[in-house]
Amino acid sequence: MLELLQRYKALKYVVVILVAVLIIGFLDENSVWSHFVNQQKINELQEEIDRHKANYKADQRQLQELDSNPKAIEKIARERYFMKADDEDIFVLSDDKRTAEPNNHE
Repeated sequence: MLELLQRYKALKYVVVILVAVLIIGFLDENSVWSHFVNQQKINELQEEIDRHKANYKADQRQLQELDSNPKAIEKIARERYFMKADDEDIFVLSDDKRTAEPNNHE
């Protein structure tokens, strides 16, 4: 190995540069790979922040509507909590598919 290094003086520089690139690019905690992974996480978190902001704005609009419109309160009570007026009946229809249970009366 020493003979090879003495014969090719530029080879030691190439080896040192390759080792440095490996350390900086992949092995160090501040490597290029770490920056790439962290940037992906930042992008995902930013999308989550944007979703939460949109939900917050929608909730604020709904809250403002509930404060100003008594019919909105009635609508939510009927749709979400199945509340009814005294002179009404409520029927809840479901789209659930249930399997028929076998009849074991033999």
